[in-house]
Amino acid sequence: MAAMPERSSTPSTPGISRMYATELLPLLQSLLADLADLDFEHESDVETIRTSTAEEWLKQAAIRRLQERHRERCTSYVR
Repeated sequence: MAAMPERSSTPSTPGISRMYATELLPLLQSLLADLADLDFEHESDVETIRTSTAEEWLKQAAIRRLQERHRERCTSYVR
């Protein structure tokens, strides 16, 4: 017997509910948690650099490298 789909409690469009298979919801929640962890770590690293005493050009270069690293790390999750 097929699993009953589960309605998400936060539709992305008002008036439209998304339906997910019961076994898929925990995987989606785990994926979102992993992405949130990556975002938090990235923002924390960027803030550390912004508040450092390094020269501005060096801060900007480091932030660009962090942004590229963040993009690369998130890409596999987003796919």
